Amino acid sequence: MKVIQHSVETLQTALISNRQDLVTLYNKYTKNERHLLEEGFHSGQPGSLFQPITVHSDSDWIPAHPEEPQDFESFYRDLYRKTPDASLHTIYIQTIGSFGEVGSQTDQYVEWLRDYCQVFFYGLSVKLLPAVTVAETRCSFRINSNSHNIQIRTRDLLRFLEERKPKDAFCIVGLTMIDLYPKDSWNFVFGEASLSMGMGVFSFARYDDNFYSRSYAGRLQKQLQPKQGDYSVFDDYYTPPISSTLLLRSCKTMTHEIGHMFGIQHCQWLNCVMQGSNHLEESDRRPLDFCPVCLRKIQVAIGFKIAERYQALLQWMEENQSQTSCQSVPLFPKPTETFHTSKLWLRRCLDILQST
Repeated sequence: MKVIQHSVETLQTALISNRQDLVTLYNKYTKNERHLLEEGFHSGQPGSLFQPITVHSDSDWIPAHPEEPQDFESFYRDLYRKTPDASLHTIYIQTIGSFGEVGSQTDQYVEWLRDYCQVFFYGLSVKLLPAVTVAETRCSFRINSNSHNIQIRTRDLLRFLEERKPKDAFCIVGLTMIDLYPKDSWNFVFGEASLSMGMGVFSFARYDDNFYSRSYAGRLQKQLQPKQGDYSVFDDYYTPPISSTLLLRSCKTMTHEIGHMFGIQHCQWLNCVMQGSNHLEESDRRPLDFCPVCLRKIQVAIGFKIAERYQALLQWMEENQSQTSCQSVPLFPKPTETFHTSKLWLRRCLDILQST
């Protein structure tokens, strides 16, 4: 295992910049906000809010995909970064395929994701588009020769999202519980995005702990390639139970990928939700939120108050009981057991931001 430890001077430059106009912009943060952001300079020390990145093997993202680190200045001067404005201010979520029956736990899960996205990108509107079936997308599909699970083609889905994208959309993301592949030569992909078009599609199928098991309920018994155009194969397609782990992984992936829509590249500064990941174990090591450098990027892009965002995130995690139905019957409680570490972390952040 290798720990990537940057010097204080390197992290200062990455966060604040040496450009006087960006230093002036940074100094507009309150004393408490600067205190929080500068906690990153003490990464790796006992009790630090932020930790250095650890590389566990050559299969991890950083050694496998060498990239130029993006500091705040690079992000700020990037001509291609996207900033929400009065006309493009809504994140749209489009579910594709079955997410369970109305009133089921998986149906609620989509609402939980929408609500989480709303507080994570605090200040933007997040809306759910009416659900669509796989047949409506007219996408290609196949049975994976290794897993024998059915897969749908991402590039067809992106084409569909482009046609469906509302005029006021900052971005549109497609979510599905069906496994994905980008082209015939690939085994699978967790998701694919067109950042220039503000679109992405992501599958949470492999976040089910049983996905790789021979007893996985979504595994098709027939190993024959289904006939293209016969979308009946998706009728009553299996949707996994919504565990706390699946919800955590889904929130993490969704916000990571939408973060890219703002022009935020993979983080190489500190442990951060924007780190790249090559496999599930590496993704699970990522925290749920931004490091100080990436937090400054998203804060400048949206313009929220940092304390208000953290408070909204904490409230989402602590609201374990969802809204009740119109018959006043409680629905499924939100499974947030795996968010416990994040709740403690948010409270520590708020202690700094709200100190006198």
